[in-house]
Amino acid sequence: MLEKGNRKLLNAWAFYDWANSVYSLVISTAVFPIYYSSMSASFANVNGEVNFLGTSWNPTTLYDYTLAFSFLVVALISPILSGIADYTGNKLKVLKRFCLLGSLSVMSLYFFKDESTLWVAIVFTITASIGFWGSIVFYNAYLPEIAHPEQQDDVSAKGFIYGYFGSIILMVLSLVLVQTSVFGLLDEAYGSRITFVLVGIWWLGFAQITYKYLPNNVYNHKPEKDYIWRGFKELKKVAVEIGNHRALKRFLFSFFFFSVGVQTIVLMAGIFGSDELGLPTTNLILTIMLVQIVAIFGAFLFSRLSNAYGNLLALKITLVIWCGVCFLAF
Repeated sequence: MLEKGNRKLLNAWAFYDWANSVYSLVISTAVFPIYYSSMSASFANVNGEVNFLGTSWNPTTLYDYTLAFSFLVVALISPILSGIADYTGNKLKVLKRFCLLGSLSVMSLYFFKDESTLWVAIVFTITASIGFWGSIVFYNAYLPEIAHPEQQDDVSAKGFIYGYFGSIILMVLSLVLVQTSVFGLLDEAYGSRITFVLVGIWWLGFAQITYKYLPNNVYNHKPEKDYIWRGFKELKKVAVEIGNHRALKRFLFSFFFFSVGVQTIVLMAGIFGSDELGLPTTNLILTIMLVQIVAIFGAFLFSRLSNAYGNLLALKITLVIWCGVCFLAF
């Protein structure tokens, strides 16, 4: 097992961002939301609604509820699984399972092609989201175990930068598939469906590099038979500890609203650009790619800013920029 702070170990951790960020860009933001919007419009009734579970839905509203449900599931199971993983030391095993769930679910979106397979889009959007966000919980939990405090800002920024670069590469491949369909070499819908398979393969494949170096049981925990109950006790211990720190409670409360706002924008950006602004698919993909390129410099810049002036100032500047952009977009 590599020592804490080892560069190879830190790079392997950051490389999981390279693996999984293709989901957050291609599936959550760009290609799949556009594909879903276009496909659902093709079989919607005269009122622009689709039928799911015997009920008529606005396609965008159905998509919103689908994502909301997946976040609810993650919110319910993550604390429980985190407590169990902390007690047993099985973070890596849980991370692998969430990654497998997410990547296979993304590849399964390939089978969404008409009204009869709408359930495929809904079910596997939910499970892909659970897989992605569930893996992120355990991925982030590794950072204090493998990096010294003075390394964590730079390593975290490196993860973001890896993620942006990796997702841009796959977005270029997606754009090629879209352009190929424009030239009549492939059906446009089929080109998008191939992209979903590529995302799953990319995510699962490159995650193996992270798995190779991440330790599974840093503190050599030896769980007993009643590890589930002890996992709950571990969770209770953490909750009590949080309750004793007023600043931490305020931070978590604030972060909840910040995260909800940011994720809403990120998750709905593709559909907003397609449905509300009427941007062509190619232009929308290029716009999102440009955002990713800007984000690479942003991650690097704010890492340096945080090191020089502290995390609090960097966070305040980030929040001001986010709020300003949101108001301007409105």
